Amino acid sequence: MKTSIITTILFLPFLAGNSFAQTTSSSSPILDTIFANDSKNVALFFPAPIRQGITGAENFVFTYNREQEQHFGLLQARPGEESNLLIINGDGAVFSYIVRYKKQLPKLNYFIPRSQSIGTEKPVLKNKEPKDSISEKAKNRDRYHKKFSEFLLDRNQKIGRIKKRADGILLSVQNFVFDRGEMYFVIEIENSSSLDYDLNFLKFYIETKKQGKRKSIQRLEQKPIYIHQLPVKIPENETRKMVFVLSKFSLANDKRLVVALNERNGERNSKLNVKARIINNPN
Repeated sequence: MKTSIITTILFLPFLAGNSFAQTTSSSSPILDTIFANDSKNVALFFPAPIRQGITGAENFVFTYNREQEQHFGLLQARPGEESNLLIINGDGAVFSYIVRYKKQLPKLNYFIPRSQSIGTEKPVLKNKEPKDSISEKAKNRDRYHKKFSEFLLDRNQKIGRIKKRADGILLSVQNFVFDRGEMYFVIEIENSSSLDYDLNFLKFYIETKKQGKRKSIQRLEQKPIYIHQLPVKIPENETRKMVFVLSKFSLANDKRLVVALNERNGERNSKLNVKARIINNPN
């Protein structure tokens, strides 16, 4: 592509009312007009390589390197009605102009800054929340869990007789409440034996019974997102209450929730089964 050498470079003026910049108002941005003819090349220099350039009428031609992206393209025009020119840069920035034929050209070179783009090819994703904001949300969530757990412990509401006694240890689900997409289990452990009970863990599992010649059980642990007042030890002849918060789930009729209690350095372990109809109908 042959072009004439231009010794004078004219910079595109920054006019607030007549620029390529994207407007923040609800109205469409005012597009600048670029004049071209069939005897000279009008050069447009962009802040990023040109990926695509499209004119709206055949009497305007915009040429650019399609094989190896470059920052500039050349515009020519034949006599005819005005049209438009759309440019998309390699970084997704979009530029748009009105183009007209004019025998005498006022400018031959345009240097266009990135700030004068009318928008982007793809939506600009909002910045991720600052870590401080995420951390604060987590703290607020934990504070809510704590307050609601304390409310449930003070309320002393019962859901029914869901308990299991073994070796002097009574494990029971005192209450089960659904709130804000989460499930609150109020658990009570009563130690009526003459030995302290050292708690190793208390876990929740969803169990599925497989019927057939070879019966089996599939187990999936449901990890709490918050635990309130989990004791390390339940002294002899004392009782402790605690709250476990789990993400929302429901159970089919062939499944059940298992609350598993395990003693550290001991064998007084217990498993409490909670039926699906109870899980699917919380307080």
